[in-house]
Amino acid sequence: MKMERSPASEALTIGELAALFGLATHVIRHWEAVGLVTPAARVNGRRRYHPEHITRIAMIVQGKEAGFGLAELREILDAPDLVTRRALVERHHAALERRIAEAQAAKVMVEHILDCPIADFTHCREFQRIVQRIAVPVPLLAPADAPYQSRLEPGNDEL
Repeated sequence: MKMERSPASEALTIGELAALFGLATHVIRHWEAVGLVTPAARVNGRRRYHPEHITRIAMIVQGKEAGFGLAELREILDAPDLVTRRALVERHHAALERRIAEAQAAKVMVEHILDCPIADFTHCREFQRIVQRIAVPVPLLAPADAPYQSRLEPGNDEL
């Protein structure tokens, strides 16, 4: 997201609004067409957007970055009440936590490859241990009576 200025109360054209977020104007028009953004008021035939549009566009942009689809974003933004909205967001939050953990595990592998002194890193014992911890859902050296904990769950410091 690339917000260059913060117009507090002035109305923006579609081009100005799109530029705040590094978007093409057709993206905002599409979001209007699918019901994500309420159509802007028109002044002399031109769309004019207000601060509430900026807030909504920011949520859509960040939501897409977090992996929400447009239909999910519309459901969240238009939820009839707080309980419904929270239920929708909680469902996605768990998936987002898993994606973050998977990205962190991948980062550990990449960092090892960058620092590995062995020419073929796939033969490095430490790299093989890292891959095993990622590929095996139970910690390799866990006692038999230890509770299950995925290698990707938050709080698992093995990676």
